[in-house]
Amino acid sequence: MKPSIASKLAHLSERLEELNLLLASESVAADMDSYRSLSREHAEIAPVVGLYRAYRQCEQDIGTAQGMLSDPEMKAFAQAEMAHSRAEMEELASQLQKLLLPKDPSDERNIFLEIRAGTGGNESALFAGALFRMYSRFAERSRWRVEVISESPGEVGGYKEIIAKIIGQGAYSKLKFESGGHRVQRVPETETQGRIHTSACTVAILPEADEISEVELNPADLRVDTFRASGAGGQHINKTDSAVRITHLPTGIVVECQDDRSQHKNKAQAMAVLAARIRDRQMRQQQAAVAATRKSLIGSGDRSERIRTYNFPQGRVTDHRINLTLYKIEHIMDGDLTELIDALAAEHQAEQLAALAEEA
Repeated sequence: MKPSIASKLAHLSERLEELNLLLASESVAADMDSYRSLSREHAEIAPVVGLYRAYRQCEQDIGTAQGMLSDPEMKAFAQAEMAHSRAEMEELASQLQKLLLPKDPSDERNIFLEIRAGTGGNESALFAGALFRMYSRFAERSRWRVEVISESPGEVGGYKEIIAKIIGQGAYSKLKFESGGHRVQRVPETETQGRIHTSACTVAILPEADEISEVELNPADLRVDTFRASGAGGQHINKTDSAVRITHLPTGIVVECQDDRSQHKNKAQAMAVLAARIRDRQMRQQQAAVAATRKSLIGSGDRSERIRTYNFPQGRVTDHRINLTLYKIEHIMDGDLTELIDALAAEHQAEQLAALAEEA
């Protein structure tokens, strides 16, 4: 094990002991925010320290076995123990290296999913609807909850734009590589001559901020407008100004929410989406400084960047970032995204490991 990694692991072991003492103290429950923060840190560190202690135990076992080599009756046993411990140490070192890779602090957060129709007119809107169903089905398979925040229906179905919140542990870690341009190639239902049309949608995955306080939202920077919700009709439609539009003046970001009958709930949802969008912008600005020096699986952040093609006549889905093609388009459109997501995560981890090896 490299000295830099061993030093870091020793420090984490000491930190775990500190956390154990802090969490065992009677005063820790007085500040629930602090308690949650300490508990989260403990949950992150404990598995790493557990593996590190197992690694150190293997070192001790090898030392003990070496002391037996001089005994002819114990030599064969000692050699077998040393070989077993060395093999176990290699496996533990590999696992530790992966656990020490930089973690995205947003991985466990809920997300806001934004899908917008692009080129292709009505066909693009229909594709946006298909993408929303795909992600909704994946969320259902993952036992997550989906809440539609705002939607703009297409003229013949689907959506010109739809924004939803996906609530579930690890939602961002699973779907963060979905941001970018998605292209579809298929024969539209309205096509009489059987020609294949190409259209596109953009997908944005934004991690939810834990608290709006994470993002500085000065009331003086916000313009809040209320208006009557539009929809298909019903006794509650167009009777009260329940819909809310919030404009963040410094950035020009505009968020609307009209899904709930309550103006208060719509405003709260709109504020949450606004905070997530501002936070996403801040994160992308911070990452811009290092974007030129490393390849990123999620691309440059340009929403028009084409990351994946769904070709219905050939029954294939191709992710252009990792040159992966799967001939299971019906399963994928029904929310079976596991193979795609795992492949993207594995490629990202391989890049991180390569970068870690260069730094060490």
